[in-house]
Amino acid sequence: MQIAGRTAFVAGAASGLGAATARSLAASGARIGVFDRDADRGEAIAAELGGGFFALDVADAAGAEAAVQEAVAALGTPSVLVNCAGIGTAGRIVGREGPMPLEAFEKVVRVNLVGSFNMLRLCAHAMSLGEPDADGQRGVIISTASVAAFEGQIGQAAYAASKGGIVALTLPAAREFARFGIRVLAIAPGLFLTPLLAELPEEVQQKLATAIPNPARLGRPEEFAAMVSAMIANDYLNGEVVRLDGALRMQPK
Repeated sequence: MQIAGRTAFVAGAASGLGAATARSLAASGARIGVFDRDADRGEAIAAELGGGFFALDVADAAGAEAAVQEAVAALGTPSVLVNCAGIGTAGRIVGREGPMPLEAFEKVVRVNLVGSFNMLRLCAHAMSLGEPDADGQRGVIISTASVAAFEGQIGQAAYAASKGGIVALTLPAAREFARFGIRVLAIAPGLFLTPLLAELPEEVQQKLATAIPNPARLGRPEEFAAMVSAMIANDYLNGEVVRLDGALRMQPK
């Protein structure tokens, strides 16, 4: 699928991997719908890219539905959805103060997994109403998993479970949406230089990088964005989760 001339929605596009992805897709000629809770940054990114900003909480059913409908009316039927919205709160299941509060686990799963599913269901429906291209394709949905889905560390139970859910969701969704010509994929990034890690001292960043075999550095958001573009371009890639991690395998802690 060619990116130029298409409408692409990016959830969590105000910063980090989402912002890099939105910029990359815009540079390739896509109309960009920027979805985020951060209105100031989201509006700035949308203005920079000549797209539209749509405020939402990805885990809110009614709010997300309204935002997607507004975006479709403003920018047209989406051909691409990239789910980058998420949180990474850490905490042990049983810590010094007792068991993890259930609401802490629920919050991470709700934002990362339920939020991704919410955007997937809404945008897949919108895509299904569009016209297919010459190859019968209507769209591509790419969600953000994590290497934690496969090697979750101590303290990552909630995060790993939420990302593991995204991994498990990918194939059945791809199978279901095949009749519409909609592909479903996920990227499982390793350690990337997101705003959170960028705030760490340089020596801490270097220490993290030593665990990565090759290249021995943190991933760049532009490399995530490049993988998104490659996935969109390759119509035969479907139902797959691709690790983007420099051969990193996380240790227990």
